[in-house]
Amino acid sequence: MAATVTSPATTGKLWDGGNEPMGASYGKMMMWFFIVSDALTFSGFLAAYGFSRFKFIGTWPIADEVFTHFPFMHGVEAPMYYVALMTFILIFSSVTMVLAVDAGHHLKKTKVAIYMLLTIIGGFIFLGSQAWEWKNFIGGEFGAVETKGGAVLQFVNKEGERVAVADFAAHLPTTRVQKTKANGIWFLSGATLPEFTVEEVAEGLKAHPEVLIRTENINPTTKKKEILSRDASLEAIKGGALFVKGANLEHNEYGHKLFADFFFFITGFHGFHVFSGVVINILIFLNVIYGTYERRKSYEMVEKVGLYWHFVDLVWVFVFTFFYLV
Repeated sequence: MAATVTSPATTGKLWDGGNEPMGASYGKMMMWFFIVSDALTFSGFLAAYGFSRFKFIGTWPIADEVFTHFPFMHGVEAPMYYVALMTFILIFSSVTMVLAVDAGHHLKKTKVAIYMLLTIIGGFIFLGSQAWEWKNFIGGEFGAVETKGGAVLQFVNKEGERVAVADFAAHLPTTRVQKTKANGIWFLSGATLPEFTVEEVAEGLKAHPEVLIRTENINPTTKKKEILSRDASLEAIKGGALFVKGANLEHNEYGHKLFADFFFFITGFHGFHVFSGVVINILIFLNVIYGTYERRKSYEMVEKVGLYWHFVDLVWVFVFTFFYLV
């Protein structure tokens, strides 16, 4: 029996894909596939952050106490102000990208170039702001003591305001040697010596009765961290193991170290996406200036990179909500 072959051309019913399946070009389809897969990746990271925070909800750092800096306003408490500003800048860059895409639909080269340039500037400002946030988070401000069990002891005055360890720590006549390849045992380098020893912090605490210890445990009723009495503070400092300042992948003066691990990883991963978007935007901007898309009579490349940029902005909304607001 002979097989019967039916071609789409004769029937007009079968879909053979064509140049633009589902009404979208190949480039747009691939961009959407990438966005969906990347969205699943970010969803997994944020879900892991959410589970970890729920598990350690009683010791999780309070964002309003961590992100309090604002450029050129040293010593001024401005909780979340700068984070809100950099978020606004990134969202505004998404608006300029929309305007660039719209100008491309009308084949207005000059407007496309202007709005693309504004988008690039917004991206650079956001990246610089994120780097500044990292710098302050890593450097720290007040310092704390980490106990042998990994808990963090912070220091406050009787009004509950944070006190910098440098303001009350004693300076004991001890000699500490930094391990380097020149003087270390078997030429091994050791970890950088902390600014103060636990003994110096303890002696300073004894000499300043107005200083109390605040634990990382959050009172479920007041939603604030627990402040110990004077006697309890002097007893708690005895379990200190290490002076810590700022945050890294091993220690975190603000609270549970998993917060710092997730912060560096997720915001760094998002920052890499923003940096990649800025680089791509620059390449597209140069092509706009050279008239590449004007000769093609199509600014679809601007539209495709616009999809990516909107995705990056949307992801930041979720990152901002998880890390800073919730």
